[in-house]
Amino acid sequence: MRVSVIGCGYLGAVHAACMAKLGHEVVGIDVDAEKIAELSAARAPFYEPGLEELLREVQDTGRLMFSTDMSDAHGSAVHFICVGTPQKKGENGADLSFVDAAVSGLLPFLSPQDIVVGKSTVPVGTAARLSAIVKTQEPGVDLVWNPEFLREGHAVSDTLHPDRLVYGVADGSEDHRTIPVLDAVYGKPLAAGTPRLVTDHPTAELVKTAANSFLATKISFINAMAELCEAAGADVTRLADAIGMDDRIGRKFLNAGIGFGGGCLPKDIRAFMARAGELGADQALTFLREVDAINMRRRTRVVELTRELCEGSLLGKRITVLGAAFKPESDDVRDSPALSIAAQLQLQGAVVTVSDPKAIKNAATRFPELHYQADVELAVDRADALLLLTEWEEYRELDPYALGDSVATRRILDGRNVLDAAKWRAAGWTYRGLGRP
Repeated sequence: MRVSVIGCGYLGAVHAACMAKLGHEVVGIDVDAEKIAELSAARAPFYEPGLEELLREVQDTGRLMFSTDMSDAHGSAVHFICVGTPQKKGENGADLSFVDAAVSGLLPFLSPQDIVVGKSTVPVGTAARLSAIVKTQEPGVDLVWNPEFLREGHAVSDTLHPDRLVYGVADGSEDHRTIPVLDAVYGKPLAAGTPRLVTDHPTAELVKTAANSFLATKISFINAMAELCEAAGADVTRLADAIGMDDRIGRKFLNAGIGFGGGCLPKDIRAFMARAGELGADQALTFLREVDAINMRRRTRVVELTRELCEGSLLGKRITVLGAAFKPESDDVRDSPALSIAAQLQLQGAVVTVSDPKAIKNAATRFPELHYQADVELAVDRADALLLLTEWEEYRELDPYALGDSVATRRILDGRNVLDAAKWRAAGWTYRGLGRP
């Protein structure tokens, strides 16, 4: 099948490469000429494990090309909309300008019986609005909403081997003419046993934002428990182990730390609240305000703990922050709690050096006033305190004995509760976790 992918960012570039891997003929389209040039040369414009290898593999087959010309979408049977929906400036709502531009730019090149498939995370009601626009231009074209559930750092495997597929069609019917076409697109994952659910448009749009809101709530809940554990002298990691044994709760996403960030969870829960308000159902999601507040409070708490670790003053203290990306196996620094904490520390008088295996370039663009050093040995040199804020494997495996001679003072704040506290203390370090004695 010939498919087009409109938008070649984190979602679109991976989706295009994976569609080609599944055997389809794919054209990826984006307005960013530099990005298209990189992708055409089989170079990923961002870090995602396995993506560059996949790009090289599928481009050698001739099934994948990239373009800045929307007319190259003409002739495709299925058109995936994979553009971003960032938070509006100064508001909680989602900015749909990129989605609207993608659909309007695609309209002149649609043919009867084509299918437009939205994958971007959008406020409920968007699909119905866009469907009406598409039908006005070309009545034979149907719009389906097919939300993505990718995790950065696992995006390739999540696309090739998804845990579920959701098709949102106008009438919510299994008999809709688009269903066999999408089943053909996803033939290999479906044959491997991936479950598939057909819904109406609004339900499909709500799936992603509801899922992200649930995960955000779970993270903020355990971080709230970490605050209580600190006050009570309890250990939040053992608490999480205990309540996670209840199969109604589960242990996943019960890891206390510095909170969530990235380009999805924070803006998605805010857009969810904003849209609920527009629909007159804002009271249903008021709890998400506290979820967001708890999450943001974690960053301030880490700054306070760092000050305590440095004997009451940050002024002139050399602080090394290990991690800039919002999560390991990614170079994404959008709303990164680690970077936010580093910037707050610097504003309060600390001399901050940030290290990260992949995200330094992006971090320096966002916060050029911070110091950056990719080499860990150089980054920790003469540091008064270390802060582990992104749990990259290489940071989890640091040797506290070998590292001790490099720093000025053996102090570490484990912002992800991933280090062996006993081992670090035995090596002479003052160790501080979050919600742990």
